Amino acid sequence: MYITIYSDGASRRNPGPAGAGAVLLDEQGNILNKVCKYLGETTNNQAEYQAAILGLETALEMGATRVKLRADSELMVKQLLGQYRVKKPELKPLYDQVKSLLNQFESYAPPEHVRRADNALADAEANRAIDEYEA
Repeated sequence: MYITIYSDGASRRNPGPAGAGAVLLDEQGNILNKVCKYLGETTNNQAEYQAAILGLETALEMGATRVKLRADSELMVKQLLGQYRVKKPELKPLYDQVKSLLNQFESYAPPEHVRRADNALADAEANRAIDEYEA
């Protein structure tokens, strides 16, 4: 099964209350699953990685064998592609976890940067996690 994952992290203030969201689509673009998770106090970059982790773990649980990760965090995507180094020590374990999860699939497409407007559903999930926690 091939799944496309749109992931997004949100942090109100930076650092601040944060959430992770992911939307998983089938090959025809139909929504298979939407997931979100409240993260507590963290930075936006940490939330972006946590969202990718949430999406990848969910895809594995759903039985995906191939994935494509899309995110609006240019920093995270360029780090995953090896174009930027991971300089912040707090991001390194998250980076390693994303790489490890990607390697659990039979294959994966290179992570892809998308515009914020194209990531609205994942953004909504990340913010829903914060809103539901704060309610």
